[in-house]
Amino acid sequence: MSTTTVDQNQNDDEQQTPTSAQETASRNRSFALLGELISPVKGQFALMALMVIVAQLAVVAGPAIIAWGINVGLPELIDGNSTPAIQAAVLTIGAAIVGGILTFGYVRQSVVVGQKMLLALRRRVFRFTQRQDLEFHESYTSGRIVSRQTSDMEALRELLDSGVNVMVGASLAMVFTIVLIVRMDWVTGVVMLLMLIPCVLLTMWFQKRSRIEYRAIRTHSARLIVHFVEAMAGIRAVKAFRKEDRNQAEFDTLAQDYRDASMRSIRVFGIYQPALRILANVTIAAVLIVGGFRVLSDDLQVGTLVALVLYSRRFFQPVDEIANFYNAFQSAVSALEKIANLLAVQPHVKESTSPVPLPSSSGKVDFEDVSFRYTEDGPLVLKPMDLHIPAGQTIALVGQTGAGKSTVAKLISRFYDATEGSVQLDGVDLRDISMEDLTSNIVMVTQEAYLFSGTVADNIALGKPGASREEIETAARAIGADSFIEQLPYGYDTDVNKRGGRVSAGQRQLISFARAFLADPRVLILDEATSSLDIPSERMVQEGLTKLLGHRTSLIIAHRLTTVMIADRVLVVHGGEVVEDGSPQELVAQGGRFAALYQAWQDSM
Repeated sequence: MSTTTVDQNQNDDEQQTPTSAQETASRNRSFALLGELISPVKGQFALMALMVIVAQLAVVAGPAIIAWGINVGLPELIDGNSTPAIQAAVLTIGAAIVGGILTFGYVRQSVVVGQKMLLALRRRVFRFTQRQDLEFHESYTSGRIVSRQTSDMEALRELLDSGVNVMVGASLAMVFTIVLIVRMDWVTGVVMLLMLIPCVLLTMWFQKRSRIEYRAIRTHSARLIVHFVEAMAGIRAVKAFRKEDRNQAEFDTLAQDYRDASMRSIRVFGIYQPALRILANVTIAAVLIVGGFRVLSDDLQVGTLVALVLYSRRFFQPVDEIANFYNAFQSAVSALEKIANLLAVQPHVKESTSPVPLPSSSGKVDFEDVSFRYTEDGPLVLKPMDLHIPAGQTIALVGQTGAGKSTVAKLISRFYDATEGSVQLDGVDLRDISMEDLTSNIVMVTQEAYLFSGTVADNIALGKPGASREEIETAARAIGADSFIEQLPYGYDTDVNKRGGRVSAGQRQLISFARAFLADPRVLILDEATSSLDIPSERMVQEGLTKLLGHRTSLIIAHRLTTVMIADRVLVVHGGEVVEDGSPQELVAQGGRFAALYQAWQDSM
């Protein structure tokens, strides 16, 4: 496991105390990702910015127009001139209409642009996780990946849908309001600025506390998701070992932690919002008192005082909106940071920048002084090994569990890269071959036969996209899967996940065999692929294997010697190295480890 992956897993969903350097790096990654998402829609953002500015100017202009109407329009109306009063009314209505239309425009546009950015990010995260190497998926739990695509994306959606309206629109409204207040009456402006000091201090306290509590909420939420996903994914083991009560106890603890964090956040917000509203009312009262005395002394007009009171009230509305939105903002920032950290994980198995074309291989595989360890400081799983497999030869790997058999198969499939030395296909290092050419030439079938949603034919066709029905049925017949497929309710068109279409573990394995045979790779790897088959099914597969493995290089890993005995050559792996190499008959005659396995198998028969 790489250091990057370890740090990612540790810092992602658990309460940690990151260093300032880690925080800076994480923040820079978040900004970089945000910039990449905004770049394709920056023109639309510029249009939104213009609409926001004009809309807020129109909204903020309302009280100033009312002040002019009272100060100028009413005296003129008393003198018989109704034009200024009508102008004030028309301007007030016009400003409201312009502000309303533009607000609708930029709110709608922000949703459209936000969904476009979110769609691009969803696709990017999915593509990223699909292209990551096996090491990433073995170290990065599925629950965390699900959390990135669900709760974190939802948090970002709230920000993108409402962020422009609240964060930008409300901020501009505050700035425009204070500017107009100072221009209309600097004394009232001073009062407002003085009252702004406790508001700023209160908001700073709220931001600090809210950030802490909301990070805790996101952490406990992610832990809940991880626990739920893993409990459901391992439900068979849960049932087998009666782990329901222990799972329930752990889930209850996690749910209680989430509830407690949510309650702490609510308490912080419950202090902030009432205190802010008290400050707002005190400010309005101060403006009324100061302005009232100034009106009495003829230093201020009545219309101006009315406008100042309206502005004082409106000034705190954006602050309240921002406060209401702050938790969602913190959630989105945290989510963006987690997604950016996920996308920053670098795979060990990378696509070559200048791959050697190898569209068709003969199937010759060579290990040149190959050694391997799963972690940098972990034990040596494979000791320095030289292994040469001619094209078309069927090799069987046998040995105790943990001897290194599956590691050899994973290196040939390039699920991992060799720590030292090189694995070659037709004399070309696998690291220099494109993933597309590797996939077309090397196929592995494991004991975990996975069927995707769709029909039986769809699942077999995965081995060769676009294959005809005749090719699909031929592959199924070749390995003996056609007999049970034809007995399904709709034959090859039976949905494997629908009623009547569920198949047994052995039948799933046969379908995966048909899928691999349809792919017609030059190198076929069977990693314990017959372990879930019963004896009759295994005998059917043996016939298919005998027919179909003859013309391609094959690597068979099996504990059952039924499959091993059809191999041209057997390699006995022990302690990470090949200790016996020869045909099955030769090794039986030599009386070594394989001979002992063979005798035990014969006795069991």
